[in-house]
Amino acid sequence: MSKLPQTSSGIVIVGAGLAGLFTALKLSPLPVTVIAAAPIGRGASSAWAQGGIAAAISRGDAPENHARDTIDAGAGIVDEKIALLMASEAPERIKDLLRYGVPFDRDLEGKLAFSREAAHSQPRIVRVKGDMAGRKIMEALIAAVRQTPSITIIESYAAHELIMADGQVSALEAHDITDAKATSTIRIPAWAVVLASGGVGGLFKVTTNPPQACGNGLAMAARAGAIIADAEFVQFHPTGIAGDIDPSPLATEALRGEGALLVNGEGERFMVDVHEDAELAPRDIVARAVFSEIEAGRNAFLDCRKKPGTDFKTKFPQVYSYCVQAGINPENDLIPVVPSAHYHMGGILCDAFGRTTLNGLWVCGEVASSGAHGANRLASNSLLEACVFAARIAEDIATTAPHRIQTGARKILPSKPFRRADEDFETIQHLRTLMSKFTGVIRSQSGLKRILSEVEAHQQQGNESSQIWNILVAARIIIVAALERCESRGAHFRSDFPEPQTQLAHRSYFTLKQINELSHVYLKTP
Repeated sequence: MSKLPQTSSGIVIVGAGLAGLFTALKLSPLPVTVIAAAPIGRGASSAWAQGGIAAAISRGDAPENHARDTIDAGAGIVDEKIALLMASEAPERIKDLLRYGVPFDRDLEGKLAFSREAAHSQPRIVRVKGDMAGRKIMEALIAAVRQTPSITIIESYAAHELIMADGQVSALEAHDITDAKATSTIRIPAWAVVLASGGVGGLFKVTTNPPQACGNGLAMAARAGAIIADAEFVQFHPTGIAGDIDPSPLATEALRGEGALLVNGEGERFMVDVHEDAELAPRDIVARAVFSEIEAGRNAFLDCRKKPGTDFKTKFPQVYSYCVQAGINPENDLIPVVPSAHYHMGGILCDAFGRTTLNGLWVCGEVASSGAHGANRLASNSLLEACVFAARIAEDIATTAPHRIQTGARKILPSKPFRRADEDFETIQHLRTLMSKFTGVIRSQSGLKRILSEVEAHQQQGNESSQIWNILVAARIIIVAALERCESRGAHFRSDFPEPQTQLAHRSYFTLKQINELSHVYLKTP
């Protein structure tokens, strides 16, 4: 663990994944402090990303094509201006990553190599050693951060609350995750906070996300008064590797891009009857099809025995390692798969520069909701989004926020008592099971109301000075938003409202006050 600094420069970034580290690097030489809930390089979903980064930089491709694919995948609610902005700035962000030393795959001529993934109209995914993009990008950024003197890292501290004063973010509170003492918390003064704290996958029993991704940033901002957008849209990756490993290892979509097939226990390809693009259909469609096969008792498998074939170990070393860990030889055996909570399209509402509805708070990466993804994120747009908006946030803070800087550094102070999440381990595991069952791939009003009552009961017993409180708040936001969207759209599927409704083809926006008011209405109605 890094030594705890005595003062804060005022710019604080919460999260040490791609979004957080890229923002910190882009802010250099301004002094920044990065709060990491795990040792840097661990605990971030970015490092687990396998597919790569989408960028329209190959011959014959164009940002307009990329934006169109993004809009089509988003099921009618993508902010089209944001999608085009993101696609247009992709080439510069790829150049940034190359400058930081990311070893993207190249062809025999030394040019960047591109692959295709689901719902992309053409190959535009840049990768590293097949399925190691996230890991190699993080390694390069961590090395760059270590060499940047303006960046201070506080490792193994988790932020849990934003402090507001006079309508402005003034500080945040964090606790030492390595210290079991309830009073081991600190208050860090800040005039600018960038939340890059990740998603909500850890709220679900079956997930590809690290346990730190449990909606903490979402809840922090909501409790401080920020508007939350599109919270009901949680993407389930169709090919998590089934088994007892938690989190679930991921069998990258690039495997299907290379020709791997989805089959059931009877050896039948089931996607050909579901969608014209078969295995390369949008993720939500594939996830529901896999879920249906499992529910019918036939189970679902990824067949990689013919393609990518005998060079599997070389082309996809990370997936191969996961399979071996699960006792599977993917060159000879079918890989059992299950839909796994993977990515939150919703999050804290922000604009094109990552600004939220709270003064002094910016958001970046999966915790943000800019409208780039709509109801269903296009494959490999997540790492791109993190880089694009990290650069824009850094520009915004550097050029428009300095007037808020107060003279001199301010002390980091001890704070109030705090109850750690591991003291509520059994409760959290029970909640994760219910979230997967009732707020998962297929939802209904009865199931959503059942888990809402469970969340309400736990909040009635708990108190706000506990880490589980943020987990319960994040769960409540997702549940109520799902109850309010009485249709099926993108990754949000309601069995009691199985069709999309034209009048609901818009984004959703809630404050925590509204979520709580709606909760009480649902809990009172039979």
